[in-house]
Amino acid sequence: MKVGTDGVLLGAWSDTTGAANILDIGTGTGLIAIMLSQRAKDATIHAVEIDDEAAAQAVENMQNSPWASQLACFNTSIQDFAKQTRQHYDLIVSNPPFFSGGTFSSSQDKNSVRHTVKLPHGDLLQAVRSLLAHHGRFCMILPQMEGLRFREMASNYGIYCSKMVEVMPKVDKPVERLLLQFELVQKPLVQSSLVINESDGANDYTEEYLHFTGQYYQNL
Repeated sequence: MKVGTDGVLLGAWSDTTGAANILDIGTGTGLIAIMLSQRAKDATIHAVEIDDEAAAQAVENMQNSPWASQLACFNTSIQDFAKQTRQHYDLIVSNPPFFSGGTFSSSQDKNSVRHTVKLPHGDLLQAVRSLLAHHGRFCMILPQMEGLRFREMASNYGIYCSKMVEVMPKVDKPVERLLLQFELVQKPLVQSSLVINESDGANDYTEEYLHFTGQYYQNL
């Protein structure tokens, strides 16, 4: 679960314009935070990760990156972090857990990422509402149905979807993921779509996907 298309898409798509302070909620091994540091070169980027092992690897990855001076990882829950900090963030990003039910797999690491036991979406929204600057943006990625439910839920917290990208694995396949941007001020929704692959071939990426993410891959 260290590097996946969801994380790469979110890190590449999130709008860093004017963001001096950025927060990555559930950073895992630090992928998205490090990606954002490549574009927001003057920003301070904080990352929160509750899992001890993942947080330790995130710290190592950040320290070994060229942008180490911008990055800091906090090994705690976002619930506790939100209570302890007075910082407000211009951009908050999260690739959160998304299964709220079903049967747990035999892999506990995968369970921690995929299930909302440790980070219910209501807790995530409360933290974002507390930590997001008035002019700020909150960006995330979720499977389509979970994303639509989250969008509806967010409005109850005074957090409104301003951009939505429907992500399809191929042009002839249904929408699988939603890239979502939220703000505290309600605005007309801007919608678009993105196709990842031209065909079933390995790494047969569309020009559109390469435009978004190409700078982050060593080999394509």
